[in-house]
Amino acid sequence: MRFNYGKIFLLGFGFFGVSVIWATYNAFVPLFLANKFNLQPAMIGFFMTLDNIAALFIQPPVGAWSDRLRTPIGRRMPFMLIGAPIGAAVFGLIPLASVLPIFVACTTTLLLSMALWRTPIVALMPDITPSQYRSQANGIINFMGGIGSIIAFLIGAKLYDMNPAYPFWLGSALVVLAVLMVFIFIREPKEYESTSQEKPDMIKSLREVLAEKEKSALFVLLAIFAWFVAYNAVEAFFTLYAVNHLGLQESDGARLLGQMSLFFVIFALPAGFIGSRLGRRRTIMTGIVGLAACLLLMYFLPVETLITQITKLPVVGVVPVTGLVLMLAGISWSLININSLPMVVDMTDTARAGTYTGLYYLFSTLAAIAGPNINGWIVQLTGKDYRNVMIAAPFFMVMAFIFMLRVRRGEAKKVAA
Repeated sequence: MRFNYGKIFLLGFGFFGVSVIWATYNAFVPLFLANKFNLQPAMIGFFMTLDNIAALFIQPPVGAWSDRLRTPIGRRMPFMLIGAPIGAAVFGLIPLASVLPIFVACTTTLLLSMALWRTPIVALMPDITPSQYRSQANGIINFMGGIGSIIAFLIGAKLYDMNPAYPFWLGSALVVLAVLMVFIFIREPKEYESTSQEKPDMIKSLREVLAEKEKSALFVLLAIFAWFVAYNAVEAFFTLYAVNHLGLQESDGARLLGQMSLFFVIFALPAGFIGSRLGRRRTIMTGIVGLAACLLLMYFLPVETLITQITKLPVVGVVPVTGLVLMLAGISWSLININSLPMVVDMTDTARAGTYTGLYYLFSTLAAIAGPNINGWIVQLTGKDYRNVMIAAPFFMVMAFIFMLRVRRGEAKKVAA
């Protein structure tokens, strides 16, 4: 198995499609829920976790199922070819729903269809990438995903001002294009190396992780849970934070998230190389400290400072102090996110890469359920003070740092001479 940069970039179109959908969803659905359907913050927090509740029950077993599946087009492709077109179709209908039950029906169908193919498409990366290149490969894939988020936030913000449906229609079209690119240009391997004759099983793998005397796999999964609680708690409420605390326009919150995504993209590839040189664990811990500091700045700095304009750039528009802080947050998040999945899959063999990818998504999904609910109740119980969106996240970043101190495995495997 040889490392091919071009092939990884093409595979990245799969994650590009996933990111376009979820960035658009997370930026604009909370605004619909608050302004169109008049839901309270706690209910918005719960609604924004429904996708993760669906993913909790679907993604991990689908990852293990894709490890076992054998078809003429591969073990991962069938999930993408079924789930992605359905998701693209219903995604375009979301902004057209005028009553809450229809809105819920559209979003529920989207959540189920997207959960069906996310784990298999991400598991394709370790399938076609040697261990020592997986941080770089994950950097490339997240670079492509970040491009999708930038399009969703920056172009989506402009389209939202024209018509709230336009960002969703753009997302649908881009998902179809992305899936075609992956299907046409990526060929799955026919054989999979394994150190075990047993069929992959997620529940058994989780039991093994819990039973191991050396707890690195458990602690990295707990760290993943903690930092995703922090990240998802903020992301789900950021556009409402921008409107209600900073006093900005609805589309401005999406633009600020776009500025964060831009710097995540810029540093996605360097983060992979830093992880391979400095070590994944050390790189992740550096990112945790940086992201926690950025979150605290957005809590403690006064509104007048946060909205002060620093400069105006051609692509990203006006950059206030908040934008600068988010750019630093994007760099920090790249150091964490790019190197975490490779750590998890390098704690097993290639045959169980989908299963361990499923474990990664099990813990990140549990966090994505907890985070928005925690912040929804914090905001509601503090009289809708959206400044408090930033108060719980640093605590969970500290927890993630403590867990990472206990991790001893997951660095790139050495190539046999």
